Amino acid sequence: MGDHNQAEAAQAGPAPRRLVAVVVTHNRLAQLRETVARLLASPERELAALVVVDNLSGDGTGAWLAAQTDPRLEVLTARTNLGGAGGFEWGMRQAMTRHDPDWLVLMDDDGRPQPGALAAFQAADLAGWDAVAAAVYYPDGAICEMNRPSRNPFWNLRGFFTTLLRLGRRDSFHIRPEVYAGAVPVAVDITSFVGFFVSRQMVERVGFPDGALFVYGDDGLYSLGLRLAGGRIGFFPQIRFEHDCSTFAQSAGRFRPLWKAYYYHRNLFLLYRRAAGGFFWLVLLLALPKWLLKVRHHPGERRTYLRLLGKAVSDGFRGRTGVPHDAVMGWAEGRS
Repeated sequence: MGDHNQAEAAQAGPAPRRLVAVVVTHNRLAQLRETVARLLASPERELAALVVVDNLSGDGTGAWLAAQTDPRLEVLTARTNLGGAGGFEWGMRQAMTRHDPDWLVLMDDDGRPQPGALAAFQAADLAGWDAVAAAVYYPDGAICEMNRPSRNPFWNLRGFFTTLLRLGRRDSFHIRPEVYAGAVPVAVDITSFVGFFVSRQMVERVGFPDGALFVYGDDGLYSLGLRLAGGRIGFFPQIRFEHDCSTFAQSAGRFRPLWKAYYYHRNLFLLYRRAAGGFFWLVLLLALPKWLLKVRHHPGERRTYLRLLGKAVSDGFRGRTGVPHDAVMGWAEGRS
């Protein structure tokens, strides 16, 4: 009898990893509907629970979430807009406390697994990996550039000089497009929170994203911090996600709303400092002119853009991340 049970267990394969998804949303109900539906279409053996953080949405998101009946769904409603970073910090904390995950998977409300992605994660050999970066595509099938993982070029001389010679072009330090067609995991250092899987043991070691970052760069800083703590991140091309981020493509280089310029540049400053180490000042020398030139995209509000950029650089120097969001909005609106 015992031999028969062991044979059945061996045939069934290893027990699935207890996977819990964390999604952060703010006023994008149409996108959230699709993401929640895609996630909950996976059976419980592939996805044990889903935590959605509603960042004070005013578009009916709360009512729609309250009407959902799948017992795997837990909704956290923020009393103020915590930003993406604050939402992921809160959502991950609650997921770890309430749902006992083996792994977490993170995504924005407009990012979602392609059919079969969670099954591919469950089937993957994760020996030797502490986190997994999915292959992220636009809905039309093209590689999503903003979610292309990278190696830190400052951690080896060859990578540094290759990046320098190519003037920082993305292919010099991001994984090459042909890797997406492969079947073998590739080690990376920095990735995004669209299809980012992180093990419970790694979360317990490095903690949670810095919610004070509010928006932009929290994923890069968190994944880089994971690597600095000795964690190993693998890019798994067979785990495919979709990012329907069409709203970003319409901005033509402009920050909308303008207050986002502050968070973008401050947090990128912090990421560069952590990634570049002793090369940081050279990186800043190259980056600052590019940041200043973005003023051309903001006719009629150039002084405001430069004010936000100046405050971002100043706070980046000081490592200051606790600026109230109301203060940032005040700077963008011309209030002191």
